[in-house]
Amino acid sequence: MILQNDFKRQWESVEDSVLEAVRRVGASGRYILGSEVEAFERELAEFWGCSNAIGTGNGLDALEIGLRCVGLQPGQKVLTTPLSAFATTLAILRAGGVPVFVDVDDFGRIDLAQCREVLTNDKSIRFLVPVHLYGFPLALDELARLKTDFDLRIVEDCAQSIGASYGDRRAGAIGQMAAASLYPTKNLGALGDAGALLTNDPVLAETARTLRNYGQSSHYVHSALGLNSRLDEMHAAVLRSAFLPNLGERTDARRKTAARFLEGIRHPSIRLLKPEAAMAPAWHLFPVLAVGGLRERLENHLRSCGIVTGVHYPRIISEQTALPKGSWCQAEEPIKARRFAQDELSLPIHPFLNDGEVDAVIAACNNWKADQP
Repeated sequence: MILQNDFKRQWESVEDSVLEAVRRVGASGRYILGSEVEAFERELAEFWGCSNAIGTGNGLDALEIGLRCVGLQPGQKVLTTPLSAFATTLAILRAGGVPVFVDVDDFGRIDLAQCREVLTNDKSIRFLVPVHLYGFPLALDELARLKTDFDLRIVEDCAQSIGASYGDRRAGAIGQMAAASLYPTKNLGALGDAGALLTNDPVLAETARTLRNYGQSSHYVHSALGLNSRLDEMHAAVLRSAFLPNLGERTDARRKTAARFLEGIRHPSIRLLKPEAAMAPAWHLFPVLAVGGLRERLENHLRSCGIVTGVHYPRIISEQTALPKGSWCQAEEPIKARRFAQDELSLPIHPFLNDGEVDAVIAACNNWKADQP
């Protein structure tokens, strides 16, 4: 089988580094918020090109803490996308905000032109949570203009876009804060749940460190109602020893596979999402659109060829039954978002694919007889 994520191959490549990190933490006698977390935060911030990284328990908490840091108050509106993992909206709700959904563009990213229209018409909106979906970076120059023109507080959802850039800027560089998920499937994934916040603002960084640790500004001194969302020493040690040093190389491997897919897949019923010239995606996922409502047929065909695929995401957030009535609003009809939900299929693109497996995926796509059930 050609897997979406091959964790067995990953383990073969990192076993020695992981076990050394475990021994190091075990011998230290410090398991929460110690030297490993501090070192990982420094190294992650250096990789990202920002001043501060703050480790959290997961990506959802990172988003919530980020929104609270930038001043979101209960009942305030937050412009965001209906096409993402549910955690993006859940973080807004947990922070007390009211999600305002706009549609997406041709890459599945939040439509910044529609954002401008909505912000022009509704002067009360001062918060934005954009998602660099699939690892495709948004047009960061336009995102920066929106921030300036409307005095926005932005927390960028970079769960899928670590290492992605647009022009000479990295995803996460525009907002006051950026939130990263370090879930195992992510390009930089821990061996369990983990997350991080990134910021160049030292005041926001200190606030985030307070909120992640019960709201303690010092030991047993609680200055805010916080969370228990601390990055464990063990996860931090494994991330900095086994995964972060290889992130650049493994992102390059994803990009080489993506380039081969973009060059090799030629099928009239498979729409490829070809990046714009300024975009350098992280290729967390390789989404294609099976046009004409044929996703299930393509999925079944690839499965018969031994290829595991995924769907991201089959139901848009604004149609999830978990959303309480009256807790959100829709500024624009999500026509394109619904199309992605209906047609999107993710091909394997992990960094451990070999040339033969990439060839097999290309051949299976090109040989698909879309007119047959």
